Amino acid sequence: MADQLSVHRNPGRNNRAIPFVVVVQSNRFRSAPRRVVVPLVAAEEFGLADSDVGPHFMIGDREVVLAPLQITHVPDHVLGPSVGSLASEDTRIIRALDAVLSRAWR
Repeated sequence: MADQLSVHRNPGRNNRAIPFVVVVQSNRFRSAPRRVVVPLVAAEEFGLADSDVGPHFMIGDREVVLAPLQITHVPDHVLGPSVGSLASEDTRIIRALDAVLSRAWR
C-alpha cells in the first residue's frame, strides 16, 4: 500500500523520461484501489529551472522535477515498493498542486 508522498519507480512505458512518480493522494483514502500520482520528470528532459510550480528534487542520484500538470491515477498494485519519500518536501509539493488547482488566477 502506497502512502502519501512515497516515491515509486514509474511502472509505465515512459519511464526513461519519467523515472518516478510521487503519491499525492491523502492517506484518508488508503483503502482505495487506485493512487493519485504526479510524475517526477528527469530534470534533463524537463528543461526548466526550479520553481514553485515545478520544484526539483533528488531521488538517489537523479535530479527530477515535479510535473503537477500531468497528475494522474494508477492502480495501487502496479506501483511496486517505495524507493523513497518526499514527506520532508510536503510544503513545496502542496504549493505546486495549489498553483494548479487554485482559483486565484481567474
